[in-house]
Amino acid sequence: MASDRTPAGAGDSPRRISERTIADYERRAESFWQGTRDHDVTQNYAALLEAIGGDPPYRILDVGCGPGRDLKHFRSLGHEPVGLEGAPAFVEMARAYSGCEVLHQNFLAMSLPPAHFHGVFANAALFHVPTGELPRVLRELHAALRPRGVLFASNPRGDNEEGWNGGRYCCFFDLETWRGYATAAGFAEIRHYYRPPGLPRAQQPWLATVWRKV
Repeated sequence: MASDRTPAGAGDSPRRISERTIADYERRAESFWQGTRDHDVTQNYAALLEAIGGDPPYRILDVGCGPGRDLKHFRSLGHEPVGLEGAPAFVEMARAYSGCEVLHQNFLAMSLPPAHFHGVFANAALFHVPTGELPRVLRELHAALRPRGVLFASNPRGDNEEGWNGGRYCCFFDLETWRGYATAAGFAEIRHYYRPPGLPRAQQPWLATVWRKV
């Protein structure tokens, strides 16, 4: 993915980046849903839930929830998930499919209750945030978590490239760079791993990380 990157242009403000990326998802909403609805991310669900600990149910914010696959799973376990999504088509899909509350917000203009969620699930989502905005976005997610709350993030890894990948803006971080952003926002690392499981590292394009609010 990273090899096809196109650098951002002079007119690519954070707002424009967000609007264009959301518009691309909006155009491809149905095909995206058909292509991802059966993805096996049980490893990621378990990583979040095991790290939260304590007595369920948990209040979970699914950031970039898309059509609602993960919301439905968390709800089926008896938790209290809330979605956050910028693409209107996905908001409608997620509400209908999961039966959960879904906030129509984008990453650059979030309005979240303070110290409310036990966990934030950001599966294939935060890599769309430009690096100039990422520290603020991570601080806002930190503020929305309860004390010792947990952030799960899975992002495509790379050598810290940033720019357009087709119609979507993407950042491809290595572990050390992503670790720097997360720790600066007030998170302590619990664990990290690469996906899909059971493959050589060169065939594991996804970096999954689990963090605790401190």
